[in-house]
Amino acid sequence: MNEDINHFNILSIFHYVVAAIAGLFACFPIIHLAIGISMLTGSFFPRAGDTGEAFPLTLFGLFFTIIPAAVILFGWAFAICLAVAGYFLSKKQRYMFCLVMAGVSCIFMPFGTVLGVFTILVLMRPSVKAMFSREPAAQP
Repeated sequence: MNEDINHFNILSIFHYVVAAIAGLFACFPIIHLAIGISMLTGSFFPRAGDTGEAFPLTLFGLFFTIIPAAVILFGWAFAICLAVAGYFLSKKQRYMFCLVMAGVSCIFMPFGTVLGVFTILVLMRPSVKAMFSREPAAQP
């Protein structure tokens, strides 16, 4: 039982660390987002006149804006969910959420894969399942 509690504490800390790394990696497309916004506003290429090339530049600007924005939002959402899973692990709550996030984190190689596999191994133990199924004591 003591070993399970130590594993929970270690996994919780590593969830926070991997969430911070994932949030940092999700910020990399900000460069593409800035380029896309500058293409849309017309400050990326100086326009000498009306040459009829506004549509391709606008189309590329939309691609360079929408795709990086989606990648950034999904990356930050993943990082937040990973941090929340670390919090739930420390409180021994929301077993299914922690298990699903352990599986999803396996996609984030190599850190998330290692974290996800170890989290799944710990969460599959019968003693750990029993710890999650306990109801918290009512506080006066």
